[in-house]
Amino acid sequence: MGARAALWLLIWVALSYAAALPGAFFAPGEWYQGLAKPPWQPPDWVFAPVWTGLYLLMGIAAWLVWSDKGWTWALMLFLIQLALNAAWTWLFFGLQRPGLALFEICLLWLAILATLIAFWRIRPLAGGLLVPYLVWVTFALLLNAELWRRNPFS
Repeated sequence: MGARAALWLLIWVALSYAAALPGAFFAPGEWYQGLAKPPWQPPDWVFAPVWTGLYLLMGIAAWLVWSDKGWTWALMLFLIQLALNAAWTWLFFGLQRPGLALFEICLLWLAILATLIAFWRIRPLAGGLLVPYLVWVTFALLLNAELWRRNPFS
């Protein structure tokens, strides 16, 4: 891999990790700790390593598409889903609005699916790298829905 390719890989991975920045400003905190949670919710420590791996896979996937096609509408979809990913943290933890966050994560899920399909058509490996992300966001959507159901006044 040449220096230019490595630089672009770094850029796409860093851009993916940037979606995690709202988490630095809107940590779960007391409000979240006080919510009634389902017994199938993973322990809090699970989320950081899972997201760390997913952001890495997302960045690599975007880079693979960039490497094959340069700037393309598929990367625009990627940026849209990345913005939706970042917005969920603000809606759920920042505004403490699980219902609004549930609506938003449904949009995120659709955007991820569209991105996965677009990436797959360009480079199947890039689409495949987004499969764990879609699976995890499916789980997060179900968890968000259950938290909203159990905490109707939150």
